[in-house]
Amino acid sequence: MRNLGLTPQPPAEVGLRPASHAEEVVAIEIKSAKEIEAMRVAGRMAAETLVLVGEKLRAGMTTEEINTIVHEDTIKRGARPAPLNYRGFPKSVCTSINDVVCHGIPDGTALKDGDIINVDITTFYNGFYGDTSATFYIGTPSTEARLVVEVARRALELGIAEVREGARLGDIGAAIQEYVEAQGCSVVRDFVGHGIGRRFHEDPQVKHYGKRGSGERLKAGMIFTIEPMVNIGRFEVEIDPVDKWTVTTVDGTLSAQFEHTCLVTKTGVEILTKRPKPLRLSENVATILA
Repeated sequence: MRNLGLTPQPPAEVGLRPASHAEEVVAIEIKSAKEIEAMRVAGRMAAETLVLVGEKLRAGMTTEEINTIVHEDTIKRGARPAPLNYRGFPKSVCTSINDVVCHGIPDGTALKDGDIINVDITTFYNGFYGDTSATFYIGTPSTEARLVVEVARRALELGIAEVREGARLGDIGAAIQEYVEAQGCSVVRDFVGHGIGRRFHEDPQVKHYGKRGSGERLKAGMIFTIEPMVNIGRFEVEIDPVDKWTVTTVDGTLSAQFEHTCLVTKTGVEILTKRPKPLRLSENVATILA
């Protein structure tokens, strides 16, 4: 995700350069058929690793154990976990618990009953990146946890539904913001989605807030992430002054996020990180909330 100039600025998980909140016209790369196919492979790998994480998550597991699962599975596929050593990021995956919005660093923290955790995976394979994330429930979630997670999940779906040739980037952000705020939650402004391909982060910025009819017009062959970060409280966030990575809500309230890498097509959108089956402890909502 890109950092839109939050101070202090972290190195960022994927090499985000500081950006302005002002409108700007950028040259967005149109991927070739060969590049798109390569990104399908990288995206599928990332999705399958995320599914594996969901199958192994449990209360008592540490985020370092999640890092090991992601690292080993990615290497086994002949790929590389993109976050590792990227601008100094020390681990192979981002694990963000409860009020951590993004860029949480895996360590010895053990998951507890009632926690929510976002696991953000980026796989680098054969010269291309695939980027995806999801928020999982650990044990029995609170009412607030259920709200923020399900609003974030639906927000991503609504954002993706706006993607088609001829639409504008602002349509995506507006759809997300309108829905999230109608549910009494807020959308993080300082981190946004991004173009992706041979580089971890490319143009365009994909804001999860905004105005319909604004921004760059979408064209078939564009590939970018949509990854709304939704807070139960205020939208403002802050960065840990010590590790310079961990982003938390300023008011200590819960935050959730879901992410897919999306391809604009002539007829709509293709999700390049579509998962082969539902995520355990996340998408089997009826079972979790029974």
